[in-house]
Amino acid sequence: MKEWKKKFKKTKAIIGMIHVDALPGTPQHTHSISQIIVHATKEAKIYQDAGLDAIMLENMHDVPYVNREVGPEITAAMTAVAIAVKQVVQCPVGLQILAGANKQALAVALAAELDFIRAEGFIFAHIADEGFMDGQAAALLRYRKAIGAEGIKIFTDIKKKHSSHAITADVKIEATTEAAEFFLSDGIIITGPSTGNPVSIYDLQAARNATQLPLLAGSGITDVNIQNYWKYADGFIIGSYFKAEGCWKNPVSPRRVKAFMDVIREFRG
Repeated sequence: MKEWKKKFKKTKAIIGMIHVDALPGTPQHTHSISQIIVHATKEAKIYQDAGLDAIMLENMHDVPYVNREVGPEITAAMTAVAIAVKQVVQCPVGLQILAGANKQALAVALAAELDFIRAEGFIFAHIADEGFMDGQAAALLRYRKAIGAEGIKIFTDIKKKHSSHAITADVKIEATTEAAEFFLSDGIIITGPSTGNPVSIYDLQAARNATQLPLLAGSGITDVNIQNYWKYADGFIIGSYFKAEGCWKNPVSPRRVKAFMDVIREFRG
């Protein structure tokens, strides 16, 4: 937790999500790289001006997602976007590359001098909407070591959204949390069943009781329900709520971001 406070400055970090426009080669790609960068940096500045503690990039518009092995065009494009965003903000920046492209995310983070990545498929296995996804902790941490990226934190989803966990249904969330810590995760992310759906209070409490690692609520947080999670989580990853009309597909709404951060300032006294 010392490293968490040093990096994020706050014990309760608010992390704003930038859903990068569809990248080259994906079905919905329409914008040039320069246009994609303009959109991403505009949203990054909105978050920074509102006082968020960190920013995360994600290629969510690249639907349908490739399972693990995204093409080099995605890695290259995300690197260009990440470097541009890093240059216009002072807060920590991280990223996720869907789906489960954790090595590529580490490579981008190293090239762009980012602070963290979000990794799915770290421990155990599950059936995602992209197909079967097995645990990658051993290969991922060896890769991080090999490229000299130990300073980049890896925050790991467990029992993640948009997935079936029937094959690990006999493994409780407490045991899953403990396994992630044992396999050297830098932080645990708990989500609801799908994008925009809130986290189970029970799951968050159970994970909190099982680990001293940083614990993040990764979906469905709003200015109304955050009070329910405040004492359990160390960080909150917020995407959908910050968008116009609360829909992840829409641009970031400065009004919604400001209103949310006004609530956070009240919590912080």
